[in-house]
Amino acid sequence: MTSQNTAKSAAGNAAKAGKAPTADRIRRAPKVLLHDHLDGGLRPGTVVDLAREHGYRDLPETDPDLLGAWFRQAADSGSLERYLETFSHTVGVMQTRDALVRVAAECAEDLAEDGVVYAEVRYAPEQHLEGGLTLEEVVEAVNDGFREGERRARENGHRIRVGALLTAMRHAARSLEIAELANRYRDLGGGVVGFDIAGAEAGYPPTRHLDAFEYLKRENNHFTIHAGEAFGLPSIWQALQWCGADRLGHGVRIIDDIQVHEDGTVKLGRLASYVRDKRIPLELCPSSNLQTGAADSYAEHPIGLLRRLHFRVTVNTDNRLMSHTGMSREFEHLVDAFGYTLDDMQWFSVNAMKSAFIPFDERLAMINDVIKPGYAELKSEWLFQ
Repeated sequence: MTSQNTAKSAAGNAAKAGKAPTADRIRRAPKVLLHDHLDGGLRPGTVVDLAREHGYRDLPETDPDLLGAWFRQAADSGSLERYLETFSHTVGVMQTRDALVRVAAECAEDLAEDGVVYAEVRYAPEQHLEGGLTLEEVVEAVNDGFREGERRARENGHRIRVGALLTAMRHAARSLEIAELANRYRDLGGGVVGFDIAGAEAGYPPTRHLDAFEYLKRENNHFTIHAGEAFGLPSIWQALQWCGADRLGHGVRIIDDIQVHEDGTVKLGRLASYVRDKRIPLELCPSSNLQTGAADSYAEHPIGLLRRLHFRVTVNTDNRLMSHTGMSREFEHLVDAFGYTLDDMQWFSVNAMKSAFIPFDERLAMINDVIKPGYAELKSEWLFQ
């Protein structure tokens, strides 16, 4: 073989390495997840088991397969009332310590099996008090479950680290109490890494909880805010400029401040420019966004443009049960829609790890010692085929 042919062959193999990854490689790639709801990710069989064990009689189906299908159909129905009903069933079976430990442990196991190496999983402690638990008992049960799930994952040959985000419901009035809880358990080192508010955006602006955010800033704690999903730019602006959010939960509506002209040129408005220039992380959840009407298809999802414009974009699951998804499935959709390669997946994963709420040296170690070597190994596999 001539040197010219050798060069062509090497270039061809390198091109193969840059092609769209297979489903197997996507699953094995080290992924980072920042936006995942504990009560939106239960296994259907676990919901059935816990309902039977604790006398919960309101499930629409008691067969796990049928129940899983019901959750997906309800989430896809276009009816907000039916979508919210899905959470009444998951939260309804998460009212005891044993149930919370089981759900949290299975969450960590499932994410690790899907190739997630670091995850921040959020839940609202105030929603799990009907069985007599205190806020503190809820937090300790979930923390114990995550540690148990990490242990089981290691036994199965996977590595994952899970941090908890304590969420306050924006329609309620306990945000300062939950912020204080998040601060206390951060200092105790039990795995709580930050705070969040969630719930309907319209009519419940983040500024209603300004006292909680000001408290967290005084205490040098981290927080993200659900903003720019169902509501638009004013929600994002308030979350950033009034409340001081470190990240935007969803933030997909920032696309409303970006103009794409017929000749392909792009003009960013002041808010979009600020978000990009300040490297504010966007916790985008493509499948969930399709269900809520933020995009009509994966190919039309704003993530494509935002990635091209170099926003601090991350890929997330939101509610794995309701969206019938996982991190690998989210990336499969994006690979199909945009032709993303392993290099793109690494870019998203490093973005997310940079934006995590654990200390800087630990984030750096995860990037340099876990994420980059993991992608390098996957990209080099063509050498041995």
